[in-house]
Amino acid sequence: DTDEFILPTGANKTRGRFELAFFTIGGCCMTGAAFGALNGLRLGLKETQNMAWSKPRNVQILNMVTRQGALWANTLGSLALLYSAFGVIIEKTRGAEDDLNTIAAGTLTGMLYKSTGRV
Repeated sequence: DTDEFILPTGANKTRGRFELAFFTIGGCCMTGAAFGALNGLRLGLKETQNMAWSKPRNVQILNMVTRQGALWANTLGSLALLYSAFGVIIEKTRGAEDDLNTIAAGTLTGMLYKSTGRV
């Protein structure tokens, strides 16, 4: 059994929370954009159902798709950024990498998100 990759001496074989934060944030932005685009398409088709297929209807649907896609991407990206930042800060403060960091980061993110009065 030999390792597939050459690692510097003393390096971990797994990625830390900071390295995974970039994947988490990017993945949430992409997921939010995809979900928002589908939601925007649904809303656009629903709002323009009485219009005939024409350029104004297409433009209105496209506007709804891009608006909803951006809204959801920003929302989920912001939540992922908060979660990742809290996770890294807690890990560095405690000096431990365990499930308690994940629970605390999720709890703090939820509390901060809800504290702004969003429903």
